[in-house]
Amino acid sequence: MGIKEVKTAPRSPWQNPFCERVIGSIRRDCLNYVIILGESHLRKILGRYFHYYHKYRTHLSLEKDAPEPRPIQAANLGQIVEIPEVGGLHHHYERRAA
Repeated sequence: MGIKEVKTAPRSPWQNPFCERVIGSIRRDCLNYVIILGESHLRKILGRYFHYYHKYRTHLSLEKDAPEPRPIQAANLGQIVEIPEVGGLHHHYERRAA
């Protein structure tokens, strides 16, 4: 088939577009807005961000759904409530009975 393997250099994320994309997303959506106080704080913030990213954040490639699909909520379930994620940096919305 004429396919050749091209290896990226170690510690060179700019040579791997998938790695570059995820690092950029983490920086733009999360780390540019938070002051990190240490390694354990960074791990906690990234854990919360990844939970939000996979459970609630919409993706165009998934037809504006999250990687973990969620059911469509009926309008008769109640008012729309804003729920903070990642310490209030992001939010998701659900219908809840009053």
